[in-house]
Amino acid sequence: MSGLSSHTSEKRKPRVKRKLLAALSLLLVLILAVAGCGGPNNGKSVSEDSIDKPSSLASNRDGTDKSSEKITLKLMHLWPEDSAAQYKVVSRIIDEYQKANPNVKIQTDMLANEQYKSKLKILAASNELPDIGFTWAAGFMTPYVRSRMFAPLNDIVQGEFKGKFVAGTVEAYSYNGNDYALPIELNIVPIFYNKSIFQKYNLQPPNTYDELLNIIRTLRGNEVTPITLGGNDGWPVSLWYMYLADRIGGPSLLDESVAHRTFTDPALIAAAKKSQELVDMDAFNQGFIGLSNDEATAVFMNSKAAMYMTGSWEVPNYTMNKAFPQEFRNQIGFFKFPTIDGAKGNVDDWVGGPGVGLFVSQNSKHMDEAKRFVAFFVKKWGEISVTDAGIIPATKVDTDAIKLPQMYIDLLNELNNAKKVTLYLDVQMNPVEAKGHYNLIQELFSKQITPEEFAHFQEKLLKDGN
Repeated sequence: MSGLSSHTSEKRKPRVKRKLLAALSLLLVLILAVAGCGGPNNGKSVSEDSIDKPSSLASNRDGTDKSSEKITLKLMHLWPEDSAAQYKVVSRIIDEYQKANPNVKIQTDMLANEQYKSKLKILAASNELPDIGFTWAAGFMTPYVRSRMFAPLNDIVQGEFKGKFVAGTVEAYSYNGNDYALPIELNIVPIFYNKSIFQKYNLQPPNTYDELLNIIRTLRGNEVTPITLGGNDGWPVSLWYMYLADRIGGPSLLDESVAHRTFTDPALIAAAKKSQELVDMDAFNQGFIGLSNDEATAVFMNSKAAMYMTGSWEVPNYTMNKAFPQEFRNQIGFFKFPTIDGAKGNVDDWVGGPGVGLFVSQNSKHMDEAKRFVAFFVKKWGEISVTDAGIIPATKVDTDAIKLPQMYIDLLNELNNAKKVTLYLDVQMNPVEAKGHYNLIQELFSKQITPEEFAHFQEKLLKDGN
């Protein structure tokens, strides 16, 4: 809050005038104080420990009518009608809330991904964010939080949703001890495999990394491509490195390395060495560095490779998408990235992350109602998103209560037991750092740099980008 110059008294004026001037001065101070404290610091940066603490919330959040006051909540989301599955789910949730709360109108603004991001920046710059919107995690969210644009939601996370989110999802939206968004969807990264190819060569899903290496050798010995990988996009290659770093160094290694802007831990270099060992044994399809992820996907979908590491967003194609033959869908399974003997990693730790999360604007005129709506939204999304849209929610799912293809059931059960979900490295970084990471990971897997050089340049990139 800006300070004000002290008022100069004028002793020669009559007492009435002095009292009147004092009253007007006090009123002016109050007006300026409110103006100085009401917005997100008037666009100025703030220190981390001055970010707002969580506000309290009215006790009930069950989606029922609490008042006759007419309220309009502005909601901006990123699923226009051509995003049929998500649009349907969002519309259903809004309709249910408005029917239960006839005094509340949800006014929606729908934009596709990139247009949404652009408009969010424009609205933030003019201090006109909607009451409720969606944000990506970590690096994307941080500038908005530092500028005090998003309200803390700890009261919801630690209240009715305590223990209901999959491990590692809420943490992606945490900053300086506060939770600034509620995750709604989640993708994790299994290794999908072709059961028919495995059966042909008497192979079983591996439990250890050595077993995975033996599978790769067996397939190469029979002139079968073990793993398809699209290196040209950068992030698919990063997934392999991330799992190796996690399994060698443990679940906190990557998070702490990015947070502390260091990449010198021996486990990070060891993971880079194992990455190049996979390249040396021809684990991946020929010319993988020049292929896009879409091209790598096609290799697996055409049964030209035995394994494919990718996100669970592909599960609908492997289960419910009738554009692919049922015979193909029946032969796809998945396994968790195996453990490395003598290392720190756990097989129940995943690489992945929430897609988007719901935020409430710090300047919403209807803060309590906005919080009630986002809590209602997350609860309903968790109940219907899988069955209605094939989307895996960030909240834990009771698989006994739903009817889904077995692969969904298996993945959801794994998530319910997950010990940690480590957020994708590129999402943890800001856009400049992420692009640099893609370049470095491509150079590592194409053996243009050594593991030691990779770690050195990665650390320099983090330090320079901070």
